[in-house]
Amino acid sequence: MASSMEFVEYAAEQLSGAGEITCRKMFGEYGLYCNGKFFGLICDNQLFVKITEAGRSILPGLREASPYEGAKPHFLIEQLEGRERLAQFVIQTCAELPMPKPRKKKKEQ
Repeated sequence: MASSMEFVEYAAEQLSGAGEITCRKMFGEYGLYCNGKFFGLICDNQLFVKITEAGRSILPGLREASPYEGAKPHFLIEQLEGRERLAQFVIQTCAELPMPKPRKKKKEQ
């Protein structure tokens, strides 16, 4: 089951205190970015965030699950209330994640 655009927009709004939250459709679901850094996924109307020690310390006890078959486990965020705490969670998670690698330019033929 694909995620609804309503859920994607709601999740992005709840996380917006962390910075510029953008969504990109990928594999029939959505990738989440904060200030250009990939940090999570929305799959089947569920929010998954990459696992970091910083995230674990801010929201201890989060359940871990794979967003799709064959994926690495992520934190499953089941409660999207508490915008300030979620924003802090995303800020600290992204601080621990590496910057995206610059894309290589295509060679002209």
